[in-house]
Amino acid sequence: MLKGKHIILGITGGIAAYKCATLTRLLIKAGAEVQVIMTPNAKQFIQPLTLSTLSGKPVISEFFTANTGQWNSHVDLGLWADALIIAPATASTIGKMANGVADNMLVTTYLSAKAPVFVAPAMDLDMMRHPSTVRNLELLRSYGNHIIEPAEGELASHLIGKGRMEEPENIVKALEAYFATGEDLQGKHVLITAGPTVEKIDPVRYISNFSSGKMGFALAEECASRGAHVTLVAGPVTLKAEHSNIHRVDVTTAQEMHDAVMDALPKSDAVILCAAVADYRVDNVAEKKIKREKDAAPVLHLTPNPDIARAVGQAKRPDQVTVGFALETDNEESNAQGKLERKQLNFIVMNSLRDKNAGFQVDTNKVTIFTDKGEIIKGDCKSKRAVAHDIVDILHKYLSQQ
Repeated sequence: MLKGKHIILGITGGIAAYKCATLTRLLIKAGAEVQVIMTPNAKQFIQPLTLSTLSGKPVISEFFTANTGQWNSHVDLGLWADALIIAPATASTIGKMANGVADNMLVTTYLSAKAPVFVAPAMDLDMMRHPSTVRNLELLRSYGNHIIEPAEGELASHLIGKGRMEEPENIVKALEAYFATGEDLQGKHVLITAGPTVEKIDPVRYISNFSSGKMGFALAEECASRGAHVTLVAGPVTLKAEHSNIHRVDVTTAQEMHDAVMDALPKSDAVILCAAVADYRVDNVAEKKIKREKDAAPVLHLTPNPDIARAVGQAKRPDQVTVGFALETDNEESNAQGKLERKQLNFIVMNSLRDKNAGFQVDTNKVTIFTDKGEIIKGDCKSKRAVAHDIVDILHKYLSQQ
């Protein structure tokens, strides 16, 4: 899976840097092309000569080469890489990455990187569990970085606990697992809804909800990065779709979203209904702004909006895969499973507002997935992009069986 891949290996100043000789050798053996970038402190733990010999490339540490004055472009490196691995990642470097402190070549390259980033922390157990480190790792997850969790064992301090950098063999396996997904959705058309819908009360007021669209956009980026052609039907959000494979259709109301979805449904292989659609609209919308001083308090007469998930379930072909979402506040599992059956979905993604850092407006999510095969897949709290990766893995399995 790594043959021909361009890998940047970023090494920081921790005792686990000695393992990077083995990591470099394993990456080269797997067929990757490796460019090592070291922080100045990393050179105290392992010699650049060792790594340049193993990688076949001069090690980069500074912004320019001292004896020739050659500039090392972090922008070019960021564009060259298929993946960036930072191992070991010290608490200092993690903090700089999380907060954009670009005071060395490695962090500057990280900020320019377009490729997936893998972070393998290594530090003493007290540093690992310090609130600042925990916060910074959560920030990195929320940015879409992949955290390769450290192992437990004897540390450099001779204390026993979590903080040992994962072994090089397992880091390579994590990379191979990521690239194994590769472009597994190549040629597939995926229809995704995202964000809220808005229903007018008068020209300046509306009914809506707290959806930010972050989960739906993460799903769109994940599917597109895996080769799918994505139609993203988005309610009013400020997010941008980055990938060139994403065709965005902006809508405002539930009816507009319904019409856009039904228009795109026939050419879609899969539909992911992630939007938080308003269940009702106001059927007596005021033509002018309602004035508190002049008008009586309005009584809103509500009419049900089209049920997009039900309409898709009724219209879908046997070869189409449909995925729904259920954001619940109580009786979460029974409500989600009931929706799975009523809407004729292949699987449904449930999250609860009772879970910390899950749901609206945040960058992380914690979900449980129920399938029409009776499977229940419980997830941990992760970045929404990481959750999207897990969801699309299941989607790919369904599409492979069609």
